[in-house]
Amino acid sequence: MTQAKYGDLSVAVDSYVAQVEIHRPPHNFFDVQLIRDLADAFNALDEDPACRAIVLSAEGKSFCAGANFANREPTGQPASSSGNPLYSEGVRLFSCKTPVVAAIQGAAIGGGLGLALVADFRVATPEARFAANFVKIGIHPGFGLTHTLPRIIGVQRANLLFLTGRRISGQEALEWGLADMLVEPDKLREAATGLAAEIAENAPLAVISTRATMRRGLAQAVKAQTDHEFIEQARLMKTADHREGIKAVAERRPGKFIGK
Repeated sequence: MTQAKYGDLSVAVDSYVAQVEIHRPPHNFFDVQLIRDLADAFNALDEDPACRAIVLSAEGKSFCAGANFANREPTGQPASSSGNPLYSEGVRLFSCKTPVVAAIQGAAIGGGLGLALVADFRVATPEARFAANFVKIGIHPGFGLTHTLPRIIGVQRANLLFLTGRRISGQEALEWGLADMLVEPDKLREAATGLAAEIAENAPLAVISTRATMRRGLAQAVKAQTDHEFIEQARLMKTADHREGIKAVAERRPGKFIGK
């Protein structure tokens, strides 16, 4: 077994399967550095002949509850006037060659849902919950979700999640095709690893080639979509509704929006 660390990530490779785990419990909120570390780890695993599949998991209550809006004051300004470095790192994730199985417990919310959709497959628990809740904080969806989510569950269901901000359960996610397997929490890592091992036992060059064909153009499409998403987010970050949405989430109440 080989092991490595990338910031708040641990990486261990055994029997051709890499375990990449996020260590920011309980909710594993992300920032640019975490996504950059993930992209660095995935790139390194792409070049490691001992790795043929990746299990992406997270320590704690949630898989990833998105960005930690509750612990920051809204600035009304995007991360950069020239582009969002978070999305540049996200595109790097979509560009990686090795198949990924995500093990999802608890929340995969907002950008955390976007991270879950980087994976080829999602193994979830009944307690898992999924949401693209951007409208509840007065902002446009991001992390490429406006491309990846309808690609997986269809345009109509994606619209339902985007425009209502509602959460769906692990069971609903399975029925919609957002999750590929549903298992009890104590079996989650085992099931995700088993699926990754099933992939890893096959001819690696054929797996990589087939996956590249099935995901042909995906990274480029995510790049184009995140460029647009960022423009819309930058505009909406300046609104009173966004400031109210951030405050409402922190105070665990519905927002009182005014359309300004």
